[in-house]
Amino acid sequence: MSTFHEKVVYQIYPKSFKDSNGDGIGDLKGIIEKIPYLASLGVDMLWINPFFSSPQKDNGYDISNYTEIDPLFGTMEDFEVLVKEAKTNQMEIMLDMVLNHTSIDHEWFQKALTGDKKFQDYYILREPKSDGSHPTNWASKFGGPAWEPFGDTAKEYLHLYDVSQADLNWRNPEVRKEAYKVVNYWLNKGVTGFRFDVINVIGKDAVLSDAIDGVGKSLYTDRPIAHEYIHELNKETFGRKEAIMTVGEMSSTTIENGAAYSNPENEELSMLFSFHHLKVDYLDSEKWSLMPFDFMELKQLLNDWQTGMTEKNGWNALFWNNHDQPRAISRFGDPEHHFYASATLQAQTIHLLRGTPYIYQGEEIGMTNPGFSELADYVDIETHNAYTELIEKGLSSNEAMAIIKEKSRDNSRTPMQWSNELNAGFTTGQPWLKVAENYPQINVEEEQATGKILSYYKKLIQLRKEMKVISEGNYRGILLEHPSVYAYVREFDGTQLLVLNHFYGESVSLEIPEEFSNQQSRYLIGNGEKRELTPTFVLEPYETVAFYFNAENNG
Repeated sequence: MSTFHEKVVYQIYPKSFKDSNGDGIGDLKGIIEKIPYLASLGVDMLWINPFFSSPQKDNGYDISNYTEIDPLFGTMEDFEVLVKEAKTNQMEIMLDMVLNHTSIDHEWFQKALTGDKKFQDYYILREPKSDGSHPTNWASKFGGPAWEPFGDTAKEYLHLYDVSQADLNWRNPEVRKEAYKVVNYWLNKGVTGFRFDVINVIGKDAVLSDAIDGVGKSLYTDRPIAHEYIHELNKETFGRKEAIMTVGEMSSTTIENGAAYSNPENEELSMLFSFHHLKVDYLDSEKWSLMPFDFMELKQLLNDWQTGMTEKNGWNALFWNNHDQPRAISRFGDPEHHFYASATLQAQTIHLLRGTPYIYQGEEIGMTNPGFSELADYVDIETHNAYTELIEKGLSSNEAMAIIKEKSRDNSRTPMQWSNELNAGFTTGQPWLKVAENYPQINVEEEQATGKILSYYKKLIQLRKEMKVISEGNYRGILLEHPSVYAYVREFDGTQLLVLNHFYGESVSLEIPEEFSNQQSRYLIGNGEKRELTPTFVLEPYETVAFYFNAENNG
């Protein structure tokens, strides 16, 4: 079995992937149906967003039973078939574990509400302050305060996310045991990968205090005890088995913590998602705002994380897209004028870095933001809350909608575009979320027949498996002051890879550092014209190119 350094993960948002029964909602049988397509890509692991029992207040991240499959998505038998079919096709399954909070519909919370002291200690309950205000001034990440009255008691419960998602009390050893039981249950079902949702916020302090900034992030994020809990999780569950791949979703983390979570010596996780590079189009750190992305900041962040994680023996999960992010091609590219170049530039930038690449469904065919014009077309709870807040701040409906169109999480959740049939071949029914209007042009069948993006992804996936300089090499950023090109070098055992990525829509002339222009090189892969590396090198709009150097040929 190859190491996770050589693997590529494909993320499936089950609700939007493929509907097998015409109810408008994607399901496990739909994923099974598309196993041949996924296998043809060459990906190694399928990360599937939560399909556990849930009231679906936050699209399945509000879990009411961790070991039950929501009938919306199918049955346990379907899941077992999926694991088997994936394995037959040399693919493995990664599940999404939401262990920071449960739905308030979960049996534990319901028992706590009835007054059961044991289960009340499963959650974080506090008395309001003497003036009647909330226990702390923390803000929920979904807007509003992070506290809500707990039944008809005098206490309130903490919810860092939606009000229907109550944070678990990881300081209680019983809670940790329950969490480990859940992970072991799925390991026994043949699962070999786990993505742990917001795992670096599980370690709250024993005494909770007000935040100076009124938000509170620093008081519950990356606390030292979180590392202890994750290490214990490793020892009690996946660490007991060979070759289990784990990734932590890390909210607002640092390079230092990121390296600590993923350094194999610490026995915590295989790798982590950090999100700093996806906030470079936030005006004054505010997501619900409009500004052109800051390329120099993007490049600096990618470079800092690559450099820091290389030096400290950490490991990055590499990605542009997921179910919570707008489509990267619409954010950082120009799908209207440079569709193929934008899509392949983004793919190559990420896939040739040091880390494990993640492909989000539809990315491999260039799916874009849908650009819905009506608020009613959006389903996401966070989007509707944000619209209300923007209007309250004095923005007009048009101004608020312009921001929603760019920033809503539903941008990435529109149904997968399989064909030019009705509803893009996703469902024979009424889809739970509208399909993007460009599906007749952008779909799998069209891409397989005439497109070049899908085959480019396949080539990048193949190269990672074949070339140690990609899967194992060190990283070094170069030309860091250049205003439109992100360039870097990968190095392994006398071989080098020079990667040039141009993020804008006009051609640019580049002076190649002497250490490369004086060496013999081989053109490896690029989305433009195949040519030799010259001391002055011209990159076309959104062009990406990689050159390979072997010390033996340059002796």
